[in-house]
Formats: sequence, C-alpha cells, structure tokens
Amino acid sequence: MPKHIFVTGGVASALGKGLTASSLGRLLKMRGLRVTMQKLDPYINIDPGTMNPFEHGEVFVTDDGGETDLDLGHYERFIDENLSRNSNATTGSIYQSVLAAERRGDYLGKTVQVIPHITDEIKRRIERVAHDDVDVVITEVGGTVGDIEILPFLESIRQFRNKVGRDNVCYLHVTLVPYIGPAGEQKTKPTQHSVTELRSRGIQPDVIVCRSEEPLSHELKRKISQMCDVDERAVINAADAGNIYELPLIFHDEGLDTFVCDVLRIDDEVDLSSWQRVVEKVEAAVKPVKIGLIGKYIELPDAYLSVVESLKHAGFHHGAKVEIEWIQSENVEGLLADGELGELDGIVIPGGFGYRGVEGKIAAAKYAREQRLPCLGICLGLQAMAIDFARHVVGLTEANSTEFDATTKHPIIDLMLEQRGIEDKGGTMRLGAHYAVLANDSQVAKAYGEPVVSERHRHRYEFNDRYRAQLEAEGLWCSGTSPDNKLVEFIELPGHPFWVATQAHPEFKSRPDRPHPLFRELIGAALEHRGDAPDVAAADASATVEPSLT
Repeated sequence: MPKHIFVTGGVASALGKGLTASSLGRLLKMRGLRVTMQKLDPYINIDPGTMNPFEHGEVFVTDDGGETDLDLGHYERFIDENLSRNSNATTGSIYQSVLAAERRGDYLGKTVQVIPHITDEIKRRIERVAHDDVDVVITEVGGTVGDIEILPFLESIRQFRNKVGRDNVCYLHVTLVPYIGPAGEQKTKPTQHSVTELRSRGIQPDVIVCRSEEPLSHELKRKISQMCDVDERAVINAADAGNIYELPLIFHDEGLDTFVCDVLRIDDEVDLSSWQRVVEKVEAAVKPVKIGLIGKYIELPDAYLSVVESLKHAGFHHGAKVEIEWIQSENVEGLLADGELGELDGIVIPGGFGYRGVEGKIAAAKYAREQRLPCLGICLGLQAMAIDFARHVVGLTEANSTEFDATTKHPIIDLMLEQRGIEDKGGTMRLGAHYAVLANDSQVAKAYGEPVVSERHRHRYEFNDRYRAQLEAEGLWCSGTSPDNKLVEFIELPGHPFWVATQAHPEFKSRPDRPHPLFRELIGAALEHRGDAPDVAAADASATVEPSLT
C-alpha cells in the first residue's frame, strides 16, 4: 500500500507549501522511492484554465491535456516525473462529479451531503493517483487552515488515515514564524494558533515546517514542540534560501525526510549526490546574461513561472546567471524609439491571450530579427513572429491573427478547424502533448537531437497553412510540423543566430539538471551575442524529448 503525506498550510498564504512538498518529494526519490504528487485546490472553478493570470498565475499543462495549478510545475521540476490531470482536483470539479452522480441516480435517492458524499469523492481523488507503481503520494491541500472552503478537504484527509492505517499517513503543516521588528523577536504564537485550528479539525500534525526570515534558535524549536505537541525533531526550520534548488539539501540537514520516514516506517538510505551536483551548478552560474521577457502580465511574475525557471535552467547549463528584464509588451514600441532594448542579450516572447500588447510583441520580434538578437517565441510568440515576417518581409502589411482582427485581409494566424463552433471556454483548447516532425539540418532538429519530438500545447489559433509557401518563399522556414504536415509547430530564420519559435509550451518540460533544448540554445546564442563563449563543458547536451514516433 502506498504511503501518503498530506501538506497543509497556516497563518498566511504563499509560504511555500508547494516548494516544501516538492523538496520532500525529491528527497524521497533520492531514497529510491517512487513518488507522485497531487494538489487539492479549494476554489470552485473546475480548473484554472479560464482564470485570468492576474488571478491565478500560470496555468500548467500536463501531457494528457490537464490545465492545472502552477504548483504542479514545481512538482515536475523537482521530482522529475510527468504528472497527469489527476494530480490536480478543485472543489468545482469535485462537486461537479458528485452532482453528475446525483443526476444519474447513483445515490439511490439518498440526501446528498458534504459528509459523506463530497468527502468520499475527495478521498477517491487521492486514491486515483495511488497506483501500484507508486510508493509515496504527496498531497498538498491549497489554501490556509481556517479558510471556510478548506474544511471538506481537512475532513477528508482526517478520515483517510483511519481508512489506510496510521503508519501509512503523515501530516505535515507549514506555518510562519514572523520577526517583529520593534520587539526584536521571532514570535511562535501564529504557529501555535494555526496548529490549534488544525487540531480542532481532528488532525494532529506529525511535522511542523516553520518559515522564517532568519534561522530559529533551539529554544524556539523546543517551545513549538512543547506547545504544539510534536517531537522536537519534527520542528523543521525553513529559513529564507538563496535559491529554491537549495531547499532539498536544507530540509535534509534539518532532518525533514528522516523524520517523515520514521513516521511512515521507511528504512531506505538517501543518496544526495545527484542534487548536490545541481546545487553546485546553480552556485557556479555567475556569467551575466540579460534576457528581455516581453509579457502582458509582468505585474505578476507567476504568470510566467515556468518560462523563468526554464531560463534559469539553461543558464545553469552554460554557467550563466540569467538576469530577466521584465518588459511590458504595451511599452515595447516606446522603448524601441528610445533605444532602451539595445543592452539585451536575447528576448523571449511568451504566450498569452487577447489583443492587448500584441503589437508590442510583433515590434519586439521585428527588432530581434533585424538586429540579429537571439529570440525565442512561445505560442503567441510564434504567432507574433510570423505576423512580423508577413508584414515587414513579405509585404502583407495588413497581416494579422483573426483573434485580434476577425476581418483581416491576410489571416496569417487563424482559428483551428476543430475549434470552430466551440462556445465553452474551459478545457476546449488544443491541449496536452502532440508530436512534431523536425526538418533535417534545422536549428530545432540540431537542438533536440531527435527528428520527432513531443511538446505540450495550449492554444486555439494556429499558423494558417495557406500562407506557408508564400512566407517560405521569402526565407521563413517552417522547420517543424505535425506528423500529417498540416500544422506548423516550429518556425525559424536561416542565417539568423537564433530566431526560433514554437506553437507549443516547451517551458513545461524543462528541468534544473536537464534544460529544455530551445532555452538551452537561446542562452547559448545570447552569450555569443554578448561576446561570451557558452560553456559547452558545463553539462551534456541531452535533450528533453519524448520517444520518437517510431
């Protein structure tokens, strides 16, 4: 039977429950255990797919097309496992399932209630990821203890220990120990209140992870142990770290994985060497390289979380410290006029929806093309680069996407055929992993080192195949297509140091010890543009790809 770890949070949001869970998952994997992870979210949306990035941040997409919480990105990057749509469940999706069952008559006329029907469905969602090939399931409960919407989840995980046995469940609670400036002290009272609230719901935490600005003293740890009725070894300090990839080693030094294994009766030894090499690479990445991120949602960096991490991973590979210049796409044309993009070593044009800021993305693509500045386009970024080429090289001055101008004379980007007539917005885009065939000798084929690759998608609009021959005649290379050759998946500009785009979202598959090939090549080209030779010996050039179609 798989072991289960439930991670809850208290005092305040944004304490790093996801990173704590991810770090613990990595530590358990380094003990040879097979780990999977899951996020239970208390909001009523069915999934985050229709939520504004300002509300929720990035929507992370799984291979099977699930639109999920951004914490799944942390999970995948740390435990290096491809998760599925089953790894994210919201209150909305749970109630939807229960109400559908009620309409079918599955409950045989019984009154449908939170207990047992909602809580039973939550437990089913937890069990759904507990396959025979999994040793440990780590489930993060979103929200904060004390929130009214979190109550059914707490009741479900309380019941779960009774169902699977005490030795098969560990409760981990993440809290805050704030520093009060005028008093010059760290205060444990918020942690005590948070644990009291959790215990009032029938859950006694086995482990308490205390977030703090500065390390906790032994005396404070002993006080928390006594007041919250946990073993002193179970009070784990998570002081602010220099980078998130240090966290597994910090938690191991604090004894987190050792104590959790004691609770779960796990005896495997840990081998930290692989992650120590990751941290060494991070610390050795010091050569500066400046990348402009041309985004619509830069006020909330979480909207581009996976893009940012992918850039960092590529930097680690080359021994470079990536400095991100956050550029509001609506301001690009003004910045170009003032010459303020001249100090960039490369740019990324990421995905997005809606007309706002698109002209700035197109202007940035044009600037990078003309100035031979390395440029990577992602999803909407590919569309902006194709529109730039059509307008300013081919001479189709009215070229646009029908997403932004339904009556455009030259719809270089158009709604996909299978998207026509769809009215519901949630879960109806082209989602999940799709194969692409790469052209021989293209930049993308050389980057991947494979002729056929799989990348995750999330879009409704696509390069209009009717214009492919016309644009290619003027020098654009559609260097990757769907296996049936109907959809353009990659474009590039021969002779340019790196002007490459993909309709996919490669950022979802990058890992700290295995950067995605496109980001790796972007940073390599950016270093050359800067005048620094990329450090080829920093790591091998293995590609993050799925097995070929054959």
